[in-house]
Amino acid sequence: MFSDDPWPISLALPVGFAPPRLDGPLRAPAFLYDLVPQGRGRRLLLQLLGRADDDRLVLPLLLAGAFNPVGALRVDQAVDFYHAQAQLNPPAPGAEEGFTRRQLGERSDNVLEHLSTHALLASGSTGVQGVSPKYLLTEDAEGRLHADMALPDARARRHWLVKGPRNASAEDRMVLRNEAAYLRVAAACGIRVHAVDQVLHQDNLLHLPRFDRLVGPDGVQRLHQESLASLAGLAGFGLPCRLNQLLEGLRRHATDPQAETLEFVRRDVLNQALRNTDNHARNHAVQRLPDGRVRLTPLYDFAPMFLDPELVPRSTHWANAAGRRLHAWSEVLDTLAVADDEREELRKALRAFAPVVGQLPETMQAQGVEAAVIEACRASIDSQAKQLEAL
Repeated sequence: MFSDDPWPISLALPVGFAPPRLDGPLRAPAFLYDLVPQGRGRRLLLQLLGRADDDRLVLPLLLAGAFNPVGALRVDQAVDFYHAQAQLNPPAPGAEEGFTRRQLGERSDNVLEHLSTHALLASGSTGVQGVSPKYLLTEDAEGRLHADMALPDARARRHWLVKGPRNASAEDRMVLRNEAAYLRVAAACGIRVHAVDQVLHQDNLLHLPRFDRLVGPDGVQRLHQESLASLAGLAGFGLPCRLNQLLEGLRRHATDPQAETLEFVRRDVLNQALRNTDNHARNHAVQRLPDGRVRLTPLYDFAPMFLDPELVPRSTHWANAAGRRLHAWSEVLDTLAVADDEREELRKALRAFAPVVGQLPETMQAQGVEAAVIEACRASIDSQAKQLEAL
């Protein structure tokens, strides 16, 4: 606490001696909602706790489920809960040997045993938010996979997020198949993507190298990660929010606000061009690098979500001061809370991005996006490219 540069538990709650101001109704701080289990992990915890789901269960779910979330934070009571569950559900003999990707894809008996109730907790399914089934796995020196918390840091060589389709439909499987190619497209367009050459789709599972863990000579380092929902002060799920608010939260805390603004806007250009409609506030986050710099995390959850059978709409939009939704980039730029010289630099950078957007069909084909997806995006690609050209 008394170091020259203390790191807070939330970028929005700087370390100090005065208590934080509490404006509005008393609720859990916004950053804690990043740690609250969602999706399948939430349902598993509710079953273990014997509770029916309720929006007011923030603290019970934190105290039981925030033992291994993405990022650097842990709740000590949740760690105690995990160890108690581990004692009640010890791993089967031989589980310490781990399993291969092929065994994972085949759902072999030893993998299913490893990912039993105990290992579902150990693999961090409670610590990854979202609808799709997701597992945090750790790779050892022999290339075998283990539930994340089942392998000591000293044996860890790589860390993976493995996700399956949201549901069993052909459309859900198509979304997942194309997510790896979408990340390659984003990287080819100059967007920040982590270790895209290691992203793998195999046996209807997507293997993504994690960017919140670094393995080096001194062991495993966990990087702080915080959603833009937290930085914007959204204490809850599904709260109304504009992209302007998320950008303002990002700019308040980013080491280089101008560079991160361009990155944020270009990502949304691609979201609209490639019809990735799942753009809720917790699909954007920042990370603090080992040298202390704060910037957007590498891109994640970037896929052709327009294909989803549940018809996932864009949930955050650009708006002006009166709350009117904006669709044209010329209007969006005029409303951004930036200095005029930065606004002009941003305009020039987006105009220079127009040819990259216009070439997206060719880029998509080269990176392995399926033809049907490319055809379905042509109109939105043309619309975005023309808007940028006109800036």
